[in-house]
Amino acid sequence: MRDSKHVEPDVKGEIGVSSETLAYVILKARAFDAQAGVSDPDASSHFSDDRAVSVLEGQSDDPTQGELRTAIGDLPEDQQAALVALAWMGRGDFEAHEWETALATANERRAGETAGYLIGMPMLGDLLEEGAAMLGVSLTDEETKGLEHGAVRRTSDFD
Repeated sequence: MRDSKHVEPDVKGEIGVSSETLAYVILKARAFDAQAGVSDPDASSHFSDDRAVSVLEGQSDDPTQGELRTAIGDLPEDQQAALVALAWMGRGDFEAHEWETALATANERRAGETAGYLIGMPMLGDLLEEGAAMLGVSLTDEETKGLEHGAVRRTSDFD
């Protein structure tokens, strides 16, 4: 069991990604993870016949994955590495006191598209939130705002 009480004081809250941006990525990741694969792409039934189940199916024209990929891909490389390190922490690869090591490892192992790597992680939103919580970062307020307003806006959206 992980012990998040051993957070170093200079690390707490200093993850290199704003809480608003992190909450946005988490909400998009959860929306993407909630989707099921397309069960019948050639279905010819009327939408009223499927009891709205198709809403949860990922479609080829569904923007959720694209929005998540863009949200991650538009971040500077150091912030992308921070997301990878948080996800690794959330899945138990590193402890809170190993934050600097996790971050350095994420930077060293960077190869290819970070967004694709992260999107391939099941339960990415939960992993990111757990990693942040281990460092003493609570995203409850930002996530609540995002749910109330449809989506948390990234800091860059205000520029």
